[in-house]
Amino acid sequence: MKKLITCAIAGLGNRGNDIYGNYQFVSPEEMKVTAIAEPQEEKREAARIRYGLPENRCFSSAEEMLAQPKLADVMAIATQDRQHVEQAVNAIKKGYHVLCEKPISPDPEECRRLQKAAHEYQRIVAVGHVLRYTPFYSKIKELIAGGAIGEVVSIQAMEQVTYWHQAHSYVRGNWRRTDETSPMILAKSCHDLDIFVWLLGKQCKKVSSYGGLYLFRPEKAPEGAAKRCLDGCLAKADCPYDAEKIYITNERTGIRTVVREGKTGDAAWPCCVLTPNDLSEAAVRKALKTGPYVRCVYACDNDVVDHQVVNMEFEDGITVDFQMTAFTGEGGRTIHICGTKGDIKGNLGKNKVILTQFGRTPVSFEVAEGDMSGHAGGDNRLNLLVKLQRELGLTYLFIAHDLSMVKHISDRVGVMYMGHIVELASSKELYANPQHPYTKALLSAIPIPNPEKEKNKVVLPLEGEVGSPINCGPGCRFASRCKYATERCKNETPVLKEIEKEHFAACHLFD
Repeated sequence: MKKLITCAIAGLGNRGNDIYGNYQFVSPEEMKVTAIAEPQEEKREAARIRYGLPENRCFSSAEEMLAQPKLADVMAIATQDRQHVEQAVNAIKKGYHVLCEKPISPDPEECRRLQKAAHEYQRIVAVGHVLRYTPFYSKIKELIAGGAIGEVVSIQAMEQVTYWHQAHSYVRGNWRRTDETSPMILAKSCHDLDIFVWLLGKQCKKVSSYGGLYLFRPEKAPEGAAKRCLDGCLAKADCPYDAEKIYITNERTGIRTVVREGKTGDAAWPCCVLTPNDLSEAAVRKALKTGPYVRCVYACDNDVVDHQVVNMEFEDGITVDFQMTAFTGEGGRTIHICGTKGDIKGNLGKNKVILTQFGRTPVSFEVAEGDMSGHAGGDNRLNLLVKLQRELGLTYLFIAHDLSMVKHISDRVGVMYMGHIVELASSKELYANPQHPYTKALLSAIPIPNPEKEKNKVVLPLEGEVGSPINCGPGCRFASRCKYATERCKNETPVLKEIEKEHFAACHLFD
């Protein structure tokens, strides 16, 4: 039986409360919130009731909570960017393991300080780079690791922030100023910069970047613009950034849509930022009258960029160019990975990946799996399947490409190559003792959540040509990519046989 993990949460915004804290209700047998810290009294009281906490477990700041004896196994730190490291280091010294919301800090020396503390006190520090756990990027990782496009040469990627998200978070909201939080490329796109390193498994050697604040400046204000959108603004009719349009009537973000569709928690964002405890139009209008989210986007104290380009050169001469822009109507991330034998195009917003191997018909993969809210399913990827399995006693066949995920939810695992099972064993046995060369290569590519171990691990390469699944011919389908292949492998198909108790493999190495 798994140990119940207790968690203290510092910062009850969208990430701390709606994502990390919500895990208690998704998997109550695994995690329980035992303490909270939040400066806003209304938020703190609502969370106290939600988690069923006594008043002496509720604090106005992380510092006040850390002054107490240790209150949980883990502390989730979801405060403002520049508070993370000091709070995390003190939590580590107190005996907590730490989940730190991204970005860790805009100061590299602070990041090194946190790393040093984690090693010194032997504490786990995880960072909320949840895109690694999405079906979308897991599929792309699997295709690259499997040699589907040969060697990666270049990547082009874009983060489409959308006009309304820029206005909400980076013009009017908490992340509008670099001196108070982080540069926008770090606050918004450290997910992406992390993904490139993870996908490639290589270190970045050179970086260049440029961008700026183009639109959201006083001199760009249209004629007749008011300081606040509800104060008789004469430019209101033609302004897409009008607060009433974004928070009331917008079909994606407006409170009328939220109420009509019964959205709650993360799904009600960004309206839930204005009125977390009363999702009604009256409450949103009241918040707009007095709060910061009604300010004219041309009259705020923002200084972060609204567009930026980052160019990177990785080991082996691989290049990556990444663009972040506010000026899109549709949000989401797109990526194009170019290799020596093919390319991969992906659209995270549509959960679609297209593989084109040179000279062959493109293959499209739909990668939506269950609840895709919250960073394309990355926030709560495993929760639903595990919960259904435990509560309903289900047995299910789970088909996936992410072996790190399969490990945690499967009792028995079959590894397939081009339609044939090449290895079959219990999950524990397969991951501890892989036998087939293809299985060994796949498992060697699983990312390790430890930077030093990840850097030094040995990944078994998959070389050679990928055969056609339509016209396979005789012999082992993996023979063209196997360093152990013999003439027999090319001409005689191996049979799946038991090589150890309840452990099966189809390979002539075991004949």
